[in-house]
Amino acid sequence: MNKLIFPLFTFIIIFTSCNNMKEDLKSSNSIKYPKAKKGDIVDNYFGTEVADPYRWLEDDNSTETKAWVDAENKLTKSYLDKIPFRNTMKKRLEELWNYPKTGTPFKKGNMWYYYKNNGLQAQSVLYTMNSLDDSGKVFIDPNKFSENGTIALSDLSFSRDGKYCAYSISKGGSDWNEIYVMDVKTKTLLDDHIQWVKFSGINWFKDGFYYGRFPKPKDNNALKGKNLNQMVYYHKVGTCQDDDILSYKDDEHPERMYSIYSTKDESVLVLSGEDPNNKGNMLSYKKAGENVWTIVENNFNNSTYIIGNIGYDLFFQTEKNAPKGKVFKINITDPMQKHVSIIPEKEDVMQGVSLKGNYLIANYLHNASSQAFVYNVNGSLKHQVELPGIGSLSGFGGDDETMTLFYTFTSFTIPSLSYQYDIETNKSTLYRKSELDFNMADYETRQVFFTSKDGTKIPMFIVNKKGIELNGLNPTMLYGYGGFNISLPPNFSVDRLLWLEQGGIYVQVNLRGGGEYGEEWHKAGTKLNKQNVFDDFIFAAKYLIDNKYTSSDYLAVSGRSNGGLLVGATMIQQPDLMKVAFPGVGVMDMLRYHKFTIGYYWANDYGTSDDSIQFTNLIKYSPLHNLKERTCYPSTLIVTADHDDRVFPAHSFKFAARLQEVQSCDSPCLIRIDKNAGHGAGKPTDMVIQDKVDMWSFAFYEMGLIPEFNFAY
Repeated sequence: MNKLIFPLFTFIIIFTSCNNMKEDLKSSNSIKYPKAKKGDIVDNYFGTEVADPYRWLEDDNSTETKAWVDAENKLTKSYLDKIPFRNTMKKRLEELWNYPKTGTPFKKGNMWYYYKNNGLQAQSVLYTMNSLDDSGKVFIDPNKFSENGTIALSDLSFSRDGKYCAYSISKGGSDWNEIYVMDVKTKTLLDDHIQWVKFSGINWFKDGFYYGRFPKPKDNNALKGKNLNQMVYYHKVGTCQDDDILSYKDDEHPERMYSIYSTKDESVLVLSGEDPNNKGNMLSYKKAGENVWTIVENNFNNSTYIIGNIGYDLFFQTEKNAPKGKVFKINITDPMQKHVSIIPEKEDVMQGVSLKGNYLIANYLHNASSQAFVYNVNGSLKHQVELPGIGSLSGFGGDDETMTLFYTFTSFTIPSLSYQYDIETNKSTLYRKSELDFNMADYETRQVFFTSKDGTKIPMFIVNKKGIELNGLNPTMLYGYGGFNISLPPNFSVDRLLWLEQGGIYVQVNLRGGGEYGEEWHKAGTKLNKQNVFDDFIFAAKYLIDNKYTSSDYLAVSGRSNGGLLVGATMIQQPDLMKVAFPGVGVMDMLRYHKFTIGYYWANDYGTSDDSIQFTNLIKYSPLHNLKERTCYPSTLIVTADHDDRVFPAHSFKFAARLQEVQSCDSPCLIRIDKNAGHGAGKPTDMVIQDKVDMWSFAFYEMGLIPEFNFAY
């Protein structure tokens, strides 16, 4: 077991030693940031002039931008390369990471399938087996798609009879997908090839499938152009994409996106649509073979989803008149289309519901931790699923025909556990457990509730080694997100073990803006209420400091995407609160975010600068626009990627250039721009490991700490 819980005198010696190394580095080679020219672009927002001197960095294809990116990467690499323990830390993380990771099995047609990564494979492999006792054979190996593992399997869908498998791939982390079709029996690819697919499922119906695609982007604009005019097509297996049938298009609302899918028995088709200015969706259905859609919801104000059907009864999950979720059903032969209540709203938030035979399995969050209940289809409670403890549940999948069901459970100190579940007896049997060689029993998780600025109670999880001394000297990583109704329940990530085994504390806070307590909790962190999210994060840090978990000298903060915005805003509002900041793939320019790719779909959470009231709010916290001259900001490592077409990397480019311009102290402000990577999904294992090593080693180094490792081999 590796340890870094030094006696106090040892800790002081090492702290000083590491700081001396840092001072030697800076005195002999002070940081000289790449020159970033300043333009004279000024935008006028409702009479307010706002300069945008680094607008030129939005041109990702220009020679100037590429030269700046290369220069920044060179600087960052040179700084990280001088961290004395970085290579050793990478060796240790590879050792921890190198264990088999196997998903739960699911059945399609007559065959079972599961995903597995042997340890350090770039991408997980899909296996097939004849029965649950079979060891399985490789069905699709994404590692053969490319030499460097940067092409990932992003979606998978089987025809109802299991004869065909349609799958989509993503190249270099982009959200753009290409769809292929395979004959399952022969494992041969057909000629089908579909392009310009984005944010779409592969929804089988009869001898083909529905999918959503956008018009082909203009030259050199695929990674930053605004995605408009999505269309739903039907593709018949064995035909060319040019022959696909246009099934739905909304010319009057080019920003809306739609999908068409069927119930499992293919007796009913469902049409669902989303609008960027509203949280909810519209939903209609029709019997297969008929032409008229019956409207269930049409105002986009509430989220409503179909769960499944039993004959003519359709079951739905909705937030309409139930912000924490409920279930109702409609009989499609009923001329009045009466909504019959099945599972009423509860105090806890309904996360999802699945229909299995004549049962409904409903997943809830109770204080940000998973719970599951089995109901009869008339709504009467059968039983609560007994879970191993506080954590996250995913499932239930498997074989609906024989009711052979599986689910996965994980927590901060529990790697993925797969259980086979008997719905009749309410018995869970361990099917597979992790083979990770790490003594999790040495670590503990507690949940605390602290008071935010306005008096609201906010929950957060604290993970650390048992017996840790609360003396204010513990290196601590505070992680948050706080947006888009997304919840952060307990989950496992192997890279955190690098931090925990060295005496570090990991903290995950459930901020407003998330979905932990329903729609009211979400709205309390959106638009004009967005400052609540930053206040929650700041007061989480203050709680940790006040209660001696850590101090500002040993506190790091991190978040990605909307969480990158969170880190950017809080490090600017409270630069003395933390030692290190990691804003990852963040939304940093709140005045222009909606002008790129799919950014306009975030308007329901943020509002846009096109509205005078929202502009006045956005400019108050936009990270790019609130950096101040002659200010010492914390040591910062910004992370983005050249193929990120979710949050356009110019957000991070412009923020980095401005941060480097105004930084008044020696704390480094670095940016790492990954090549052939995107927003995060599909990144090969070796790149993920390097990303995590850079983060943790940078945090230790900037705090003046040297980790000590004892290897198993």
